[in-house]
Amino acid sequence: MIFRQLFDAASSTYTYLLACPATRQAVIIDTVFEQHLRDLALIEELGLQLVAALDTHCHADHVTGAWLMQQATGCQIGISKRYGEALQGATLLLDHGDRVAFGQRHLEVRATPGHTDGCLTFVSDDQRMAFTGDCLLIRGAGRCDFQQGNARTLYHSITEQIFSLPDDCMVLPGHDYNGRTMSSVSEERAHNPRIGGQAEERDFVGFMENLHLPHPKQLAVALPANLRSGRTQDGQVPKLADWGPVRQTYAGLIEIEPEWVSEHLGEVLILDVRQPEEVDERLGRIPGARILPLSELKGRLAEIPQDKPVITVCHAGMRSGQATVILRQGGFQRVANMRGGMLMWQQQGLAVERGGA
Repeated sequence: MIFRQLFDAASSTYTYLLACPATRQAVIIDTVFEQHLRDLALIEELGLQLVAALDTHCHADHVTGAWLMQQATGCQIGISKRYGEALQGATLLLDHGDRVAFGQRHLEVRATPGHTDGCLTFVSDDQRMAFTGDCLLIRGAGRCDFQQGNARTLYHSITEQIFSLPDDCMVLPGHDYNGRTMSSVSEERAHNPRIGGQAEERDFVGFMENLHLPHPKQLAVALPANLRSGRTQDGQVPKLADWGPVRQTYAGLIEIEPEWVSEHLGEVLILDVRQPEEVDERLGRIPGARILPLSELKGRLAEIPQDKPVITVCHAGMRSGQATVILRQGGFQRVANMRGGMLMWQQQGLAVERGGA
């Protein structure tokens, strides 16, 4: 199984990407709207075909990125059918006992209500991983004081649907606020201070009913948005840039394709950050490019005009990637790295010039 655990620091949310190595089909669990470009870049860089964006429940602390994933990949959107007619946009309405297939692998759906009425836990087909959302947390459990939450219901969900899994089954929650990444069924059964050890139903209910937590700060925004599967109110996908078809890599760099650059040379400033002696080697340089070595860039930012988008270029796209970081730190807003550098430019047979650098 291909497995990645991703994190959103603002909401302390874990997102999980799972894929079948034989077919490259994948599912993603509990995406975050603001992390869409990062997650999409990882899917593309790993060569995966996303078949479903799943949510363990209707979140109250962040907006799901499921709709954005559907717009980008054509995947299905999966969530509990128990949210009923209020739910919009979901194409995969799930309930207890369902399966979500991706290639030769699948997730078993277990209904685990209590935090909300529509909470689901996704269990891997080999029962090695349980994606518990906000139902069971690491040494904790999801609050039960809104969205039809019920502590008694949650007690039975955890003890009957999660604690019944094998001892070594990994518990992979939707959140953690203390830097912990995973636990196991045996650990939580033994050490969870709310429901582990010899805790009975009345112990758990008494604990949960006296938490007295403030409501999530994003509640008023997140719930309506998540009932739309994260669809924006105007139905428009936010653009990373309004001046060209840039994309974000999983490393966080902003890139653009050489072909587009070739077609728009008069509309952008090409900043070649190679050393001067490299420029007239076999690769040549892009016509009209300005030569400014990366080693000098930080001290010469004032020389670079900002009336056009700046496209950074080097031999293979590595040093120019760092150049975009320096430019952004220096206040440049319209910046992108040309993917593949002069190597890809030459491979595509695009025009070069030599001499007079």
